Amino acid sequence: MAEQEAWKWQETGTAWRGVGIYHVTLVVPSRESLLGRLVIPENDPKQAVVERTEMGKEIVYLIGTIPQHHPQIRLIQYCLMPDHAHFILYVTESMPVSIKAVVRGFWQSAKQAGREYISSISPNDIRDNKRNNSNIKEGASIFPIFTEMPFIRPLSRKGQLQTMIRYVQMNPQRLATKRLMPGYFRVQRDIEIAGQKYSGIGNIGILQAEKFSPVHVRRIWVEDAEQHGDATRLREYMNGCVLAARKGTVMVSPFISPKEKEVLEVLLREKHTIIYIAENGFGEYFKPAEGLFEAVAEGRMLILSPWQHDPDKPHVTRDECVAMNKMAEEICEALGEKEKGEPA
Repeated sequence: MAEQEAWKWQETGTAWRGVGIYHVTLVVPSRESLLGRLVIPENDPKQAVVERTEMGKEIVYLIGTIPQHHPQIRLIQYCLMPDHAHFILYVTESMPVSIKAVVRGFWQSAKQAGREYISSISPNDIRDNKRNNSNIKEGASIFPIFTEMPFIRPLSRKGQLQTMIRYVQMNPQRLATKRLMPGYFRVQRDIEIAGQKYSGIGNIGILQAEKFSPVHVRRIWVEDAEQHGDATRLREYMNGCVLAARKGTVMVSPFISPKEKEVLEVLLREKHTIIYIAENGFGEYFKPAEGLFEAVAEGRMLILSPWQHDPDKPHVTRDECVAMNKMAEEICEALGEKEKGEPA
């Protein structure tokens, strides 16, 4: 049995208080590097590490004490970054208090540690900290810190745990990659295609390619395969998408359905060029998901979104799915020859 299948996931009606797995993020609101300094040996992102400040060491200590105060909790993974910290908690049995109360207690301790840390820093040290960290905004203040309650995300679906563990582990490498190659990760605004304006992250040079083709797996093909045992059209279409990509065609899609995601996995694994349509815009500290990050860093992907970033956006709607599939078609038609991957 895979390790992730051994976990007990959230029990119905017990969310926040009962068994569950939670990803917690604590952020320095000013995004100043108070917790550590990113070090990139030999300019190799894979070797990137965060050297902790005294404040960072204290935050790591406080994270480690959570299971001591709450024996029902196991600490699965954590990662300290210069301006934030991630950790994953596994609540193994129902608790007398909710996970929100547990995290709030940690938060109060972090705020107290932050006040003590700031009071111990001389004005000269504060000025040096701002001068030596390029990500500190002009006029930012480093007091007070940890003014916002940590963000708590329940992991309720199988597969999320291993994905999140890897996400937390890879944080230093992703930040190092962004710093070494800022161009591909800088949000570009007002990219107009077929009368539609997009924001984008990635290699905008992809728009100069010669051939583009949408990836849109039709529901009827899936139904024929699953309900009638006839997978001919589905197999031919999915194979056709990969074969077109191998010939240099840029594949364009929001990759929404499970079968479209299967095509995406092959395209990423074989390192083909992709335009990915996203259902939400890009916040100031946006980072592509793990599977897309490498493709962006290597210049093989352009992520486009016509919408402003909404941090509280719920799941994508059907209308948005229809709209994004239409955008993929329009992008292909506007930019170049449309490769025919769809079977007759």
